[in-house]
Parts: sequence; structure tokens; C-alpha cells
Amino acid sequence: MNVFDKSMARLLPIEGGYSSDPKDPGNYTGGKVGAGVLKGTKFGIAANTYPSLDIKNLTWEQAKAIYRRDFWDAVHADVLPAAVAYNALDGAINSGASRSIQWLQKAAGVADDGRWGPVTQAAIKKADPNDLVLRYNAYRLDFMSRLSVWPTYSKGWARRIAHNLIIGSEDN
Repeated sequence: MNVFDKSMARLLPIEGGYSSDPKDPGNYTGGKVGAGVLKGTKFGIAANTYPSLDIKNLTWEQAKAIYRRDFWDAVHADVLPAAVAYNALDGAINSGASRSIQWLQKAAGVADDGRWGPVTQAAIKKADPNDLVLRYNAYRLDFMSRLSVWPTYSKGWARRIAHNLIIGSEDN
């Protein structure tokens, strides 16, 4: 099984099915609680990012295609070490590809502008994958703990990052 398919097999149980939590800003087409239509999230595909999509009736195959196009490819996961690829994908899903690339850049010790380029790629290639996973998740956790919704979602997010550290160690 290739790294993308392995990542997708890991992702489905975490992302789960349909959710329309009215306290989650991602579930609204406007990206803020009460802004726009409450369409929800399914397989981690959220209304704030895909306001025109029929979230409730989204299939796993459709979600998988979105994951590849908008997240996997956006963080250049095909060129990342296996131990880092899933973490970068998961971070992109939760916080956007640019933010995930920023955490990769910081973890690799280069300027964190959120844009992939030859300097970023060279630094990641040179870095120890285990160190990248550890630093990436430290920067991610630090960022998330500063969000205004941290008190509401911190337990789930912290568990998710802990799970990602385990996956990083398995793939390293």
C-alpha cells in the first residue's frame, strides 16, 4: 500500500462521519458560528472550506479525491518522508495547507512563509524525519493552544496530535 492510501486508511476512523456541531465554526459556510448555512463536516471535509459542496451526502471516494488534490498535493506529501507525510496531511486538513507548510518549514529550520519551494524541500530532505515529526507537532500544538476555541476542542485536538506522534514513530 502506498503512503497516500495508508494515510487515507488511517484518516477515516479519525475523521468519522457527518457532524453538524453548531458550536464549530467550520460547520458553517461563513466560517464563523452562525455565519452562513450550518452544513456540517463529513470525513473532515468542512462547510467553511467547501461551502458549495453537499457535505451530508459526500462519499468517501469524493472526500479522498479532495484530500489528494487540496491537502496531500498542497503540502507536497509525495516528497516527504513517510513519517512526516501523514502529519503534514493531517495538519493541512485541520489548519490549511499553508499553515502545515509553515510548521514543516519551522521544523526544518527555514523561513516559515507557508510556500513550498526548493529551500523548503532541500531542508526537509536534509533533516532527520523523527526530528521533523517532533518539532512539527510541537509547533502545531503551540499554535492550536492559542486559538480562541481551544477550551472547547483541546481534548480532541491533543489526542489527535498524540495519535500523530505515534504514527510518526511507526513510519520512521
